[in-house]
Amino acid sequence: MVIRKKYLWKHPDGRWYVRIKGRYSRIDAAEGTSEFDREYWEILSGRRVLAKTSWNALIDDYRTSDRWTGLKPRTRADYDKIMDYLREKVGSRSVAALTRADVIAAQKANAHRTRFANYIPQMFVILCEHAIDLGWIDRNPAKGVRALRTPDDRKQEHVPWPDWAVEKFRTEASDLPRLIFEIGVGTVQRPGDWTGFTWGDYDSSGDGTLRLSQGKTEKPLVLPCTGALKTTLDAAKAALGYVPIASRPILCSVTGGPMTYRYMADAMLKERRRLGLEAFDLHALRYRGVKELAWAGCTDDEIASYSGHATTAMISKYAGEARQEMTARRARLKRT
Repeated sequence: MVIRKKYLWKHPDGRWYVRIKGRYSRIDAAEGTSEFDREYWEILSGRRVLAKTSWNALIDDYRTSDRWTGLKPRTRADYDKIMDYLREKVGSRSVAALTRADVIAAQKANAHRTRFANYIPQMFVILCEHAIDLGWIDRNPAKGVRALRTPDDRKQEHVPWPDWAVEKFRTEASDLPRLIFEIGVGTVQRPGDWTGFTWGDYDSSGDGTLRLSQGKTEKPLVLPCTGALKTTLDAAKAALGYVPIASRPILCSVTGGPMTYRYMADAMLKERRRLGLEAFDLHALRYRGVKELAWAGCTDDEIASYSGHATTAMISKYAGEARQEMTARRARLKRT
């Protein structure tokens, strides 16, 4: 027995609509298909109306706003991972149905990956603020959710590169990883900033300098090159065989395009594994640079002029290790 669908109305041009109380909702799917039936029942049950204020719709609108376009590329990449997760889990649900308990439940479900789990409430807060601006909701239920604490047994300290590892990498690494390495140690910047350097940022005159605006702090810096960094940059520039335009990235993929952070990280991991140096990661190169400055007798302020740290807490941690070592060596001489 075929059940006749109520409220169906066919336009003379062949398009189908559901007509309820004088309101017409179009069915886009072809007549006689399962998709046609699904759309019909969604309209009849009211789910089609909810779709207009769903998480999928909110995310789509958020990505057209200045809240999104004003973000740094690295931040967008982090947010994209969370928004993809939300699309999968709650994409078709109504934004207005969100509760604080829902946010906490989603966070707890990802507790095995603490950083990702703590990003979930942050992303909900941002999206709910956008929903408030659109008039979809009048309060933000995600605000105030406490961040999860990373268990001590899962905390991974960045181990600064020791002298022997630095020497091995400089001696045995291939050209591209060596260039990435020298940029990391020489500039003392966060890995996310390394791919942003262009040849226009490099002034090869004298001892050489690199310019940048930090991605995290937006602080403009002029960084004098180390001898090893200048030598490596000059060799990389000469290897191109032509004078690069100012906007060309210093770090490029094998196809010649701009290098992404992931491409860079994968290339370095492959090389570190080959050389047996997997324990020393990209972020640890920044810490190595801080220690080298401390070994040279630099003050916290002088180190911050290189690293761009807003506070001295991290400087004190890694420079403190270097200073303790130097002090202990002096003490040993007195002891003997």
